[in-house]
Amino acid sequence: MFGICNQSIVPCRGEAAHRSEMVTQLLFGEHFTILEETEEWLHILTAYDNYDCWISNKQYLPIKEETFKKLQSNLQPLCAEPMQLIQDKNSGSFFPIVAGSTLPFLNKNSIQIENQLFEFTGEYILPDEKKLTRAKIIATGFNYLNSPYLWGGRSFFGIDCSGFTQIAFKLNGFKLPRDASQQALLGTPLSFVEEAQAGDLAFFDNEEGRIIHVGIILEDSKIIHASGKVRVDKLDQYGIFNVDTIRYSHHLRVIKKVLA
Repeated sequence: MFGICNQSIVPCRGEAAHRSEMVTQLLFGEHFTILEETEEWLHILTAYDNYDCWISNKQYLPIKEETFKKLQSNLQPLCAEPMQLIQDKNSGSFFPIVAGSTLPFLNKNSIQIENQLFEFTGEYILPDEKKLTRAKIIATGFNYLNSPYLWGGRSFFGIDCSGFTQIAFKLNGFKLPRDASQQALLGTPLSFVEEAQAGDLAFFDNEEGRIIHVGIILEDSKIIHASGKVRVDKLDQYGIFNVDTIRYSHHLRVIKKVLA
């Protein structure tokens, strides 16, 4: 069984309960495999980043295996604006979607998903990894500046550290896994901060040595990351130096070069 997100943003839980922590979010147009179904919940595996989580069975649209395969095999456009309205033509109602939302089968402002029809008239992009540059990654990241921190979040309304890096790269055609610890497995490690280039990823660990934080390196020994909000701080061989609290907030573990 397969499904697709047909709402603005859907919370994904660690367990099948509303009180369970939100571990990530589905944005409009993101599809998934249904692993298990209960009376109120779906256990799903997201197609974009293979994330295992639970969603309410009231917050999705079932799709055929044929539709799922088409979504898997064809590059889909993405909403490029921080927020834009989309219309459900079946009901006539409007609702907002955010940057990074997928626009499946977009054709002259129309989106047909099974028997549900939507109209989208905003700006969109067709991400192309061949045109990916470090400057574009950074520019996308700065679009999220001051967005509030939200554990499991992936939008301007609330975003966590790895959600921030994932969406910044997604909007430029490069797939990153969902969690910081997973993202840290990619790329080539660099020995010194001085070797890093703007657009590289810096990872940070806790006292137990577990990767718990990630950010995008900028020029002039700075980093943009989600901590309280998406912000810019100083970076050195020890970690992130918070310019507001005048102390180190994160301990540097490794820097990875993930872009050519």
